[in-house]
Amino acid sequence: MPAICARIAFVALCATQSWTQQASVDPAQASHYFAEMKAASERDAGHLWGHRLYGPMLFVDPDTRFAVGNQQDREGKLTARDDVFTGTVPPELGVSNTAAKWAGITWTMVVWPLPENRRDRIQLMAHECFHRIQPVLGIEPKSDVLNSQLDTRDGRIWLQLEFRALERALWSSGVGRSQAIADALYFRAYRRSLFPGSAERENALEINEGLAEYTGVTIASRSNGEGLSTDVVALRLAPQKRSFVRSFAYVTGPAYGFLLDGSGQAWRAKIRANSDLSQMLAAAYHISIPAVTQAEAARRAQGYDGDEVIALENDRAERQEKAIADAKARLIDGPVLILPLSANVRYTFNPNAVMAIDENMTVYPNTQITDEWGVLRVEKGALIVRKKGHLVRAQVPAPKDAESRDGDGWKLDLNAGWRLEKGERAGDLVVKAGGE
Repeated sequence: MPAICARIAFVALCATQSWTQQASVDPAQASHYFAEMKAASERDAGHLWGHRLYGPMLFVDPDTRFAVGNQQDREGKLTARDDVFTGTVPPELGVSNTAAKWAGITWTMVVWPLPENRRDRIQLMAHECFHRIQPVLGIEPKSDVLNSQLDTRDGRIWLQLEFRALERALWSSGVGRSQAIADALYFRAYRRSLFPGSAERENALEINEGLAEYTGVTIASRSNGEGLSTDVVALRLAPQKRSFVRSFAYVTGPAYGFLLDGSGQAWRAKIRANSDLSQMLAAAYHISIPAVTQAEAARRAQGYDGDEVIALENDRAERQEKAIADAKARLIDGPVLILPLSANVRYTFNPNAVMAIDENMTVYPNTQITDEWGVLRVEKGALIVRKKGHLVRAQVPAPKDAESRDGDGWKLDLNAGWRLEKGERAGDLVVKAGGE
């Protein structure tokens, strides 16, 4: 993925181990990477968003928990070492690429190691720096936006046809570009007509992750052509993703951004949390989208090898049906451990691997979930359940008994004052307050 962005809040502890035990993040290399991001930000000089991207940054090794920052925090948690600051983060931290508030500072947190390629590295750092300045821009993300429709056969077909039309638009100019944009917008409008309510959810993720990725590609590229070629490659490779539920915006965001740039319109200053990039693009190129029909969508699809996309997705649909059945058997139908989720839950995930059971139930193959009851680390899949857009519980296969703190592909560090009790179904267990 490109970078994975989950909401993470954490508390870091002062270093207590020896330097040789902790030096998993090379301070000298970290200092070099900080300088790269600072130089890239200075080249932009706040032009892109009206604010400089470079600011407090923290590189964290997810295994050793060793962290290197580019500045001192406000609570003295980090220790100065040459021109950087080092410390250790606690086990309950779900390390992720994100913006994180800690020790009086809002940091850009990036998982170590960073990409070896300079452009990929700056793209990742700039992407995460954008998340740190989002509140200043007035476009704070909606939490936990999920687009389960993009795990369905029809959702994937019409999204990939949109990808193909966007790719053609990026390479074209004049009338050819306008026609390809019109096709991309038609495919999007038709897809959204099949899934009521999906427009708002897709827009929310596109404004959050799509604009962050657009920022990353733009800042990392030394020329407009370099940025365009990067996005074309992303569009071409996108169908290889296992899931588009949380990842599609990393592809469409830069494409819409570059096409809007090409229109000459001052669009970035108009962005709001509820903006629709497709509507902005249609207005910028004076394109009117007629009422969508299946026949017209199919006709336009012929110009983008639509039959090929449909055939591939028919094959995938059969495999996906089996994968969903297996996940249901393991995480829903069989005995499970149920962990209630509060409004303060924090969790990490790979957006390219998320699998939607339906609009309310999602499987995360690898995740770390932190809540009032403690920390759950999962390597073989956890189910997260939503109700009316809010997270309500997580489920993993039940352990052998109420005294166990691990099971099939997971481990639980339970806080004092919590215990496992029998659930409503035979074999189920539930985490509840009241234990020692």
